[in-house]
Amino acid sequence: MATKPLPGRPGNLTPEQEVKLKEMWAATLEVFGVVSHDERMSLEANTNGGTGTSTPDTTSTTEESKKKHKSRLSLGLGRSKKDKSSSSDSSEPNGNDKHNQTADFKAALASQSPEELRQAFWSMTKHDHPDALLLRFLRARKWDTHAALVMLVATMHWRSQEMHVDSDIMPRGEAYALQEIKSGSAAEKKEGSDFMAQLRMGKSYLHGTDKEGRPCCWVRVRLHKQGEQSEKSLERFTVYTIETARMMLRGDQGVDTATIVFDMTDFTMANMDYTPVKFMIKCFEANYPESLGSVLVYKSPWLFQGIWKIIKGWLDPVVASKVHFASNVDDLSEWIPKPQIARELGGAEDWTYSYVEPSPNENSQMDDTSSKEKFQAERVELVGSYEHETLSWISGEGSGEGRGRLAQRLRENYWRLDPFVRARSLYDRTGVIGLGGRLDFYPKAGGAAVGGVGGHEEEGVD
Repeated sequence: MATKPLPGRPGNLTPEQEVKLKEMWAATLEVFGVVSHDERMSLEANTNGGTGTSTPDTTSTTEESKKKHKSRLSLGLGRSKKDKSSSSDSSEPNGNDKHNQTADFKAALASQSPEELRQAFWSMTKHDHPDALLLRFLRARKWDTHAALVMLVATMHWRSQEMHVDSDIMPRGEAYALQEIKSGSAAEKKEGSDFMAQLRMGKSYLHGTDKEGRPCCWVRVRLHKQGEQSEKSLERFTVYTIETARMMLRGDQGVDTATIVFDMTDFTMANMDYTPVKFMIKCFEANYPESLGSVLVYKSPWLFQGIWKIIKGWLDPVVASKVHFASNVDDLSEWIPKPQIARELGGAEDWTYSYVEPSPNENSQMDDTSSKEKFQAERVELVGSYEHETLSWISGEGSGEGRGRLAQRLRENYWRLDPFVRARSLYDRTGVIGLGGRLDFYPKAGGAAVGGVGGHEEEGVD
């Protein structure tokens, strides 16, 4: 497993990349209302001559509220000549806005308060290093701070206003779907049944790692039939799987991407459904940047060739370059060792997918509001300290060493808070995700006890 920081990650930045990160933080903190526009411009003047992401405020109104509103809406919509020449990304206001992120960016600034966007960001950060999260957007936008800011804010809007990732999907999880099945509402019953059906059949699941130590998501395409599940449940299941996979990433250990294996065994045209494919593409390109390590297409039949030409045309060239085809298990073993490939795929691992149903009391800690508030208050204090240290670092008043220690404390705090904000998943029940976020990609049969999984009493977290 990789342990050395990869290029463009915390601890492995060039001087130019560090300047871009400082500019990105200054812009982000203005969006969050932590600094004013003038304070941000002063900060950027200390980085690289003030070649930041915004345009001068040209509002002439004397009404302070209107002035702030216009200034906020113009945030990030202008950029320096340097940034113009460095980006070819689809989120550019004047370019090919493939996923309509400029509109989402404007909608976020117009409809959400700075504090709401700030909370959405820190909620998304979870156990990750805050720098690592911003750097994903910068790398995806070729270090153009303007384009990265648009992408980041659009993602916060998507998470909090469209998909409700951290207020619905993750805190409710699998147990909520079981409740929906028992609902008297036909619509709710349908959504719960569709969601659980995908889990129980193992349409896609997380299991094991590839040769780089990246967690693997296996998609058994033959199990999907167009129209069997609603579009809403397909999207919910997709986001739930991606977010759960994020729990298995460890950027501090050099693993910040995942591998997806599309098992095309016994594929027929009845399994082809372009709508969820488009949604998945948008997720990874627009809302989970720099999260894919490899995409492996296993045993695709000849009839998939024409389909692939269509799908490839929808993909960003960088994403398309990560797609590889494996016609047999020897090809697949170039990325995943044979002992870590299940026998049903021709490998040597004696393992088959089996869904473990939620237990009645596995989310009981979520009812402990006192403990939840304690860890949330701790997190609020840590976030404030991190933002303060970041401002000092940008202005040149510190080396930034304190930010690294605070990032570690934020990670530890998240795993104490986790059982109060995230419903337990199959991977908690089977012991893949253990106490304090410890990972065991190949747990022994029977997994771990659910009670307290991911809890705050484990040793080694403080």
